[in-house]
Amino acid sequence: MTPRQTRQSGRQATPGVSLNRALSKLGLCSRTQAEVLIAEGRVRVGGQVVRNATLRVDLDRDRIVVDDRPVVAERKVYLILNKPRGLVTTRDDPQQRDTVYVCLEGLDLPFVSPVGRLDKASEGLLLFSNDPEWAARIDDPSTGPDKTYHVQVDRIPDAAQLAALKAGFVDDGEFLRAKSATLLRSGERNAWIEIVLDAGRNRQIRRMLEAQDTNVLRLIRVSIGPLALGELAKGAWRPLTEEELRRLT
Repeated sequence: MTPRQTRQSGRQATPGVSLNRALSKLGLCSRTQAEVLIAEGRVRVGGQVVRNATLRVDLDRDRIVVDDRPVVAERKVYLILNKPRGLVTTRDDPQQRDTVYVCLEGLDLPFVSPVGRLDKASEGLLLFSNDPEWAARIDDPSTGPDKTYHVQVDRIPDAAQLAALKAGFVDDGEFLRAKSATLLRSGERNAWIEIVLDAGRNRQIRRMLEAQDTNVLRLIRVSIGPLALGELAKGAWRPLTEEELRRLT
């Protein structure tokens, strides 16, 4: 029995968080990576090895040690990245493709996770943080800020097509709709449209346009709520300012 389990005997479940979530909240690693560390017997709580990732721990009271090093809360980090096309939004890719973390290589940062995702072919504004509560608020489809995209398509959409994007439809059991869809500019064979989402689904914009037999040539996220990508260079990053953080949440 671990110290926490001994304290719980004959009592209701101890408040707190699961051990794998605790390691994530402290900025050490992701919950999935924490589960591996725990299963390998590399994590101790109160001096005893724990192999149960769901064990409840109190971050204010329990001493957590990984590989004989105490785990302490990292400073909170909030970053904005201009994601280049061709990178996948994950830390470890089973197919060995380049990930968005190549843009952060060599930096003196605690463990940070992407806030939401952009698929491999998409580009633009991507946030990173080691603050899971903040990230959850930003990414919450019901309460999080709107996301704005500029999309180049291989046709000139008319008013009816733009209206259909706003009206929405059901695809694979999910209701897909744009909060707004506006023609930005057009050429002879293609156009740029601005699409705003207030509840993004996986590949939502591509799926909506595919349903109209429209191909996406480029897809760029240009803003999240009041935070705009601005002049940030492709592949570059910077910390969010205090004012940006305040306005986002």
